[in-house]
Amino acid sequence: MRNLAIDLSPLRKYRDFRFIFTAGLFSYFGSMITFVALPFQIKELTGSYWMVGLIGAVEIIPLIIFGLYGGVLADHVDRKKMIWVTEFGTLVATFILFLNALRDRPSVILIFVIAAIFAALSGLKRPSQDAILPRLVNHADLPSASALMSLRWQFGGIVGPAVGGLIVASYGASTGYLVDCVTFVISLALLARIKKVPPLTTRTAPSLESLMEGLRYAFGRKDLLGTYVVDLAAMFLAMPMALFPFWADAIGAPWALGLFYSSITTGAVIVTLSSGWMRNYPHHGKAVVFGALGWGVAIVIAGTTDSLVVVIASLVIAGAFDQVSALFRGFIWNQSIPDELRGRLAGIEMLSYLLGPLGGQARAGGMAAMTSLRASIVGGGFLCIGFVIAIASLMPQFRNYDVRTNEFAVKEAEIRKKRENS
Repeated sequence: MRNLAIDLSPLRKYRDFRFIFTAGLFSYFGSMITFVALPFQIKELTGSYWMVGLIGAVEIIPLIIFGLYGGVLADHVDRKKMIWVTEFGTLVATFILFLNALRDRPSVILIFVIAAIFAALSGLKRPSQDAILPRLVNHADLPSASALMSLRWQFGGIVGPAVGGLIVASYGASTGYLVDCVTFVISLALLARIKKVPPLTTRTAPSLESLMEGLRYAFGRKDLLGTYVVDLAAMFLAMPMALFPFWADAIGAPWALGLFYSSITTGAVIVTLSSGWMRNYPHHGKAVVFGALGWGVAIVIAGTTDSLVVVIASLVIAGAFDQVSALFRGFIWNQSIPDELRGRLAGIEMLSYLLGPLGGQARAGGMAAMTSLRASIVGGGFLCIGFVIAIASLMPQFRNYDVRTNEFAVKEAEIRKKRENS
């Protein structure tokens, strides 16, 4: 059991990792409360489904633009400072929402403007947040640290919305925004205690050419490119979340809608808590493929039954397989990408794992409208299986990625070892 349990040693060994882990635990928890409060307030003010759905639409473009630019900045500025400044900006934006909610007639337009600002700030922050990890822990501890960071997101993703729903329903959106502000103050105090993390080499000013350098590197490494393509294919082709309300009604269990939404994350948490074995498993490419295939198979099984128990169990299993794929993708990214490119590649990674699910919602809804609910779910699962098999067959460098022998992983391990010993 000790070999299966998640490795907590990075929290004991690395002071700065402990601070960034705890800071994110507070800020993401609070952000999930605002995640619930925003659509709730729009619903209360407008009563329009269309207006509530528009929140996601206004976030896409800022996320793409500032996500790519944030990746460039992460390789040119102090990553700790970048995280702190963007967290502070998000605190200010959330406080504006709080003040707006106290007005007799809150501005709906202002809420949408702040939602777009949230997306832009997240795009600027996330690459630095992801790229800072290899600078805070030793190379050998990166898999364990990555698993802990995943657990942090999962805690916020499960507990935050639940608490947020209670707060917003009982006390209103303004209280939800205020609680989020408090969590950001705590997070900023913790982040301030982390050491500076400037670029290791002298860099020119951020530019389009710098961004293109990162894109060329990503597309030039077939082992790395495979991780992006598999993730996009699995999420775009087989993500069924947009269908959950209809799915619950179709099997006669509308009361179980909450179980649908929590099932995938529950599976991910189970895998993260039992991820100790991953530290010693070197075949990362095969693990990513196996995880993506398992996701597709579980979605197919879920879509072929009207049993609530089987559906929820299959979605939990799907979430578990997806987390296997996600963790090993993170291992490949963290252990083989040079630090001077890590920010730009983190920006590309962020877009790959955010845009896939967003596109998958449209795919699921459109396919269900043209065919049927079951055809959309089962067909998407089969498409995922087929595409993952094709990608693995066409990209042997990705499929056969072994952290012990991969030239990029070996080179980065040597560089990190020299740096850690100096």
